[in-house]
Amino acid sequence: MGIEDYGGGQVPQSDVLVVTTNDVPGFQVQEVIGEVFGLTVRSRHLGSQIGAGLKSMIGGELKGLTKTLVETRNQAMQRLTEQARSRGANAVLMFRFDVSEAADVGTEVCAYGTAVVLART
Repeated sequence: MGIEDYGGGQVPQSDVLVVTTNDVPGFQVQEVIGEVFGLTVRSRHLGSQIGAGLKSMIGGELKGLTKTLVETRNQAMQRLTEQARSRGANAVLMFRFDVSEAADVGTEVCAYGTAVVLART
């Protein structure tokens, strides 16, 4: 897994712009559609748990868990953009992630923001 695999975010050709800001320079909000979110819960498989336990004794990055978290965040973001698109939005403002443990069996990742329709000014 190369460094580019640890990133994430939006693909350049996406028809739904996702930003962490309140507004987008050069655009005006024409309609606020409302909150949208993408949610996923991933369990850790036994192999990665054992590997993480061993690695925690000697220190260092838990690459298997890092890869799983990147994939999970990307899936949550994809679900967010799908929901925004299905509701007629072309952008999501104030995008955020929330990550928490789910009943000690996995990690819950929620991507959320405000779906809007933007128009160039």
